[in-house]
Amino acid sequence: MKTADLQKIRKAMEKELSPKRYEHTLSVAYTAASLAMVHGENTGSAILAGMLHDCAKCLSENKLISICEKNNLHISEVERENPMALLHAGVGSFLAHDKYGINDKDILNAIKYHTTGRPEMSRLEKILYIADYIEPGRKHAANLDQIRRMAFQDLDMTLIKILDDTLAYLLSTDGKIDPMTRESYNYYKNISTK
Repeated sequence: MKTADLQKIRKAMEKELSPKRYEHTLSVAYTAASLAMVHGENTGSAILAGMLHDCAKCLSENKLISICEKNNLHISEVERENPMALLHAGVGSFLAHDKYGINDKDILNAIKYHTTGRPEMSRLEKILYIADYIEPGRKHAANLDQIRRMAFQDLDMTLIKILDDTLAYLLSTDGKIDPMTRESYNYYKNISTK
């Protein structure tokens, strides 16, 4: 993607997102680029995925559901119960393609799975998932200092730790757990012990 196109997307995000969400978006994009440099991933793809990862976060719950229904995007029961936290990722991937012209499947998947993870994630998908969790504006996640250090050493172990902490948090708060989060944790935990 050309620098001019990336600047257009950055300006669109600044216009569409709340100031706080836009700051988070910039932090995720730059954190993803830093992780990409360390782990041998394309930094342009990492920045682009970071810039667009929350492009649907500004939409209402009804609008998220409406876009899914209108475009035949699957909605699970858990997503329907918690659309703002979960549906924004899938809708964001759809909008990245449909509205912003992104055709790179890896970038689209990184956006789509940045909240739940999935088994067999690409390196870019892992980078975006982790960057969203560790960006400098995050303050309240468990084990954040440890996870930030881990992220620049081992993506898979960092992914397992984040998934484990996320599941523990959701269980302790009676939060709804997307089955994909549990499936992702089990997958990575299982391959780490082989």
